[in-house]
Amino acid sequence: MAIKDQLLTDMKAAMKEKEAGKLKLTTIRMARAAIKYIEIDKGKELNDEDVIEVLAKEVKQRRDSIEEYTKYNREDIVEQLNQEVSFLMNYLPKQLSLEEIRELAKEAVAQTGAQEPKDMGKVMGALMPKVKGKADGKAVNQIVREFLS
Repeated sequence: MAIKDQLLTDMKAAMKEKEAGKLKLTTIRMARAAIKYIEIDKGKELNDEDVIEVLAKEVKQRRDSIEEYTKYNREDIVEQLNQEVSFLMNYLPKQLSLEEIRELAKEAVAQTGAQEPKDMGKVMGALMPKVKGKADGKAVNQIVREFLS
């Protein structure tokens, strides 16, 4: 089943859950709206790979917000954002572990012949297509920095 179809099915189920599914329903609606916005912007229907990219961006935005709200001790909002992230993660591919990211980064460093921090762009350019939607960009960036420093 396509991710967009799964989102629609889950949205209908959340509607039937009434009060219990309220946050899930809101989160799915926001995700579907983001997908629809990109479809209108690009003038074409998104495939699953593009939908994963949009959902990964939504997760990243929420994780960035969690960091900010944590600084200001807004645990109520942090908890809500964590729940939204967990709902959205159900539609993304299985996330890579730090060890798997390290292995891929090691291969990318060897493949590009990078040896110092200024070669970071080459390594990231080779690595990001392999981890797209499967790993947090910040984690990938930190691991590559470790290898190059």
